[in-house]
Amino acid sequence: MNTAKPRILYAEDEADIASVVTDYLHHAGYEVEHFADGSQALAAAIARPPALAILDLMLPGTDGLTILRECRARQLCPVICLTAKVEEVDRLIGLEMGADDYICKPFSPRELVARVKVVLRRNQVGEATASSAAASEWRLDDATCQASWRGQDLGLTRREYTLLSILHRHPGKIYPRSQLLDLAYADALEVSDRAIDSHIKNLRKKLRAVLGDEAECIRSVYGVGFAFEA
Repeated sequence: MNTAKPRILYAEDEADIASVVTDYLHHAGYEVEHFADGSQALAAAIARPPALAILDLMLPGTDGLTILRECRARQLCPVICLTAKVEEVDRLIGLEMGADDYICKPFSPRELVARVKVVLRRNQVGEATASSAAASEWRLDDATCQASWRGQDLGLTRREYTLLSILHRHPGKIYPRSQLLDLAYADALEVSDRAIDSHIKNLRKKLRAVLGDEAECIRSVYGVGFAFEA
């Protein structure tokens, strides 16, 4: 049985904070690879993707948002962002770029450890859901773009199926409209993010017709995007 500890890449240039957080993560059972320089952290993440990255946004070398962008583009790992910036726009920028969570300084190390556990568990659940979809109540067939629930076909269009498939693959993960637009409309030249809202509306209507009271599985996150609740 594999007993290896989940490895966390932690980028933080404030030594006192880094020392405390590292101790808490070690105590919680994680292996921690700490970097005070953003460029070194990014190189390490690319060379050996961790289970999760915790990124301070204001780093020397390569800043945290750039590292986040690369982690998302290369699909390296889930990311938690740490920052001293508390403005709403900063939180939304982080989420729009694909951050899995966002914590403002000062923060409780215990809270950070709890958030780490949630993000890792959510990521594992998403992978398990994707790999065992055939054994669940949901059936998603990428070859035919057909989706069914408890044997009932949902009658989705190709776009609707694509959106459901993206959201269903990682339950709980918040997908910004801009990211859904990139993933679902890669073959389109000019499409407004309003198209996402329109397709989600139609998708929910079709889900409601089949799932009834259990149809509210696509959650709206105000000002950001959507998430699938298993």
